Amino acid sequence: MRPCLKMANVPSDAPEHCPGTGSDQAGKSSACQGCPNQNICSSGAAKAPDPAIEEIRQKMTSVKHKILVLSGKGGVGKSTFSAHLSHALASDDSKEVALLDVDICGPSILKIMGLEGELVHQSGSGWSQCM
Repeated sequence: MRPCLKMANVPSDAPEHCPGTGSDQAGKSSACQGCPNQNICSSGAAKAPDPAIEEIRQKMTSVKHKILVLSGKGGVGKSTFSAHLSHALASDDSKEVALLDVDICGPSILKIMGLEGELVHQSGSGWSQCM
């Protein structure tokens, strides 16, 4: 498995020594041979801005308060803190609370919240848990 720091710009199905989509060598290095993403990386399309960014920006304008929990180190309790904070905020029935875990190296929110194995439904209005 690749180190977490490199995964941000490396497709999940890329070879071990992928130079990353932001590299000038994307799709062109010897490590890219046989990669299913080689054509898109070498075309430069992977460097283009995500077309969904504007849609996300518009949807986020309806979110009144956003809290971002960050740390430069793993294992310090970001997920645990986030789960407890969201649970505490959600105890107020007048509030709508959502928790988004973007931890690609070790998503643990599902485990903490007791939702392991649950499915997510994607629709035109976003994602929701399948019941």
